[in-house]
Amino acid sequence: MVKNFLRILVCPLDWGIGHATRCVPVIRHLLAQRHEVIIVADGRPLDFLREYFPDLEYIRMPGLLVSYPSGNKMVIKMMLQSPAIMFNIYKEHQLLKRLIRDHKVDVVISDNRFGLWSRKAYSVYITHQLMIKAPEKMRWAEPLLYRVHGWFINHYDECWIPDYAGEKNLSGDLSHQYPFPQNGHYIGILSRFENFTGPVKPAEQKKAPDLLIMLSGPEPQRTILENVILKKLVQHQHLNVVILQGLPGKFQKHSPLPGVTIFNHLPDAEIIGLINHSGVIICRPGYSTIMDLVTLGRNAVLVPTPGQTEQEYLARHLSTDRSFYIITQDKFNLSLALQAGLQLSVHKDFRNDLFLLAARITGLHERFQNKHPHCTQQIID
Repeated sequence: MVKNFLRILVCPLDWGIGHATRCVPVIRHLLAQRHEVIIVADGRPLDFLREYFPDLEYIRMPGLLVSYPSGNKMVIKMMLQSPAIMFNIYKEHQLLKRLIRDHKVDVVISDNRFGLWSRKAYSVYITHQLMIKAPEKMRWAEPLLYRVHGWFINHYDECWIPDYAGEKNLSGDLSHQYPFPQNGHYIGILSRFENFTGPVKPAEQKKAPDLLIMLSGPEPQRTILENVILKKLVQHQHLNVVILQGLPGKFQKHSPLPGVTIFNHLPDAEIIGLINHSGVIICRPGYSTIMDLVTLGRNAVLVPTPGQTEQEYLARHLSTDRSFYIITQDKFNLSLALQAGLQLSVHKDFRNDLFLLAARITGLHERFQNKHPHCTQQIID
């Protein structure tokens, strides 16, 4: 029996684990269609995906060696590091050439890694921000940033945007304001919790938490927010609180304060149980976190990473219909967050299906063969 398959690299960016979590449904669909998947990652994304797919082949590719500010000067910090970032993009592009040759790769799916396109493989780029938000005083630079990002996007055969077309969308201006790329395709919301079939169970809690805090994103800001919240919790020891640190690895649990339980990470079934049953949720407005929340029909109090313009915009955009509430890190007030969280409305209903993603993946083999008609990639059972 002859079966067609593709050897596919899936390569998430290593800024936090959000890019890896939203690759989970992509990888599931690829495996369901009998493709051979190799995961190329580093750091926490690599650790996270190993837990999900322990039987796959993994290749470590160093991520962007970026240092993040402890304050809100994110854009300035990024500008100062831009030469090093561009050199790293060049290095990962060169490394990809060797991976394609050594592993006989047919398709590369890059989640926000700029340099992973190739003429010798079918290349797919995943991003939710076609345009990059600039700070208020630098709005004049947004068209330039859009063109620079577009230059990278145009090197790929396809650009997949995890959102929906039209007014009913999550990303707002990030993927709907500027002209849509010719190779662009909306693929719907990507969440690892979509169509979850396992039993949902509590995370060793005697009762549903009053407050769930979901930490995410790059350091040092992830730890800074954790410390800010822990200091505030000293005055709220009557609460039953669970903190998810967003640090994949061996499951660890500790309790630094009465009523507070901290997990470095948990299985999906327990995370879903916590999200569904917690009274109030506080988290970063990372796009993958938002997709997970709306998939489960939950709202949250959003604390944007200081200086990260994408998160600041998303928090404002999503708080306009009172399904989310925004509070800044430097003025974080736990009493206000709890009060606001209890008053949030149920989030607007988004279609909870993966039809658009499934359709793109189903046609991937045909589009690959159209680009490389000399490649057959067949195996015989």
